[in-house]
Amino acid sequence: MSAPVIELQQVTKRYDDGPPAVDGITLTVRPGEAVAVLGPSGSGKSTLLNLIAGLDRPTDGSVTVDGVRVDRLGETGAARYRRARIGMVFQFFNLLDDLTVADNVMLPAQLSGMPRNAARARAAELLETLGVDRHARAYPGRLSGGERQRVAVARALINRPALLLADEPTGALDTASGEDVRQLLSELNEDGQTIVLVTHDLTLAASCATRTVSLVDGRIAQDQPAAATR
Repeated sequence: MSAPVIELQQVTKRYDDGPPAVDGITLTVRPGEAVAVLGPSGSGKSTLLNLIAGLDRPTDGSVTVDGVRVDRLGETGAARYRRARIGMVFQFFNLLDDLTVADNVMLPAQLSGMPRNAARARAAELLETLGVDRHARAYPGRLSGGERQRVAVARALINRPALLLADEPTGALDTASGEDVRQLLSELNEDGQTIVLVTHDLTLAASCATRTVSLVDGRIAQDQPAAATR
């Protein structure tokens, strides 16, 4: 059996003197899984995602992603890890309005040291695959919400990450655009991309996740195949 993409061992995160935001979580995600993390506000979903992304460090426990002990990384090492190992998709796209669509997608590759011509070719390939190549020279503000999220996914995938993290990827979209992104994530997973997504969108979880993990008060309350929730 192949090595896990994510392995969390007894991970706890405390802020100040309050109750832990994440409380003793042990979780393994294998290559090719699409895991939807569900739970009410304040359940620890975003904290868990930030720990996996290396944007935060656990108070206790270990976080290993694609063979990297993320909890041991300093700020510079964590930035390199994010560029090389993971792609991130956010609720509000986080595209740079003063860069064209193509330049937005190319940016992480160039920061990783990919030659500009190679980055441009990879960006063009992704934009075509994701159906937004006609907007390559446009600026993000001219695109619909669904199109901007497709551009954000292209940017997240440009360095061929082992893991795609998505934080409420349909939260800012209308119904039609949300369905568009749900289909896109499902297709990416069918092609083998490992995905962890945080969402309140039960339709998203049912349509593209192979497994759902429910959090309550920072702990895993339920972990089951997605088919069991349909």
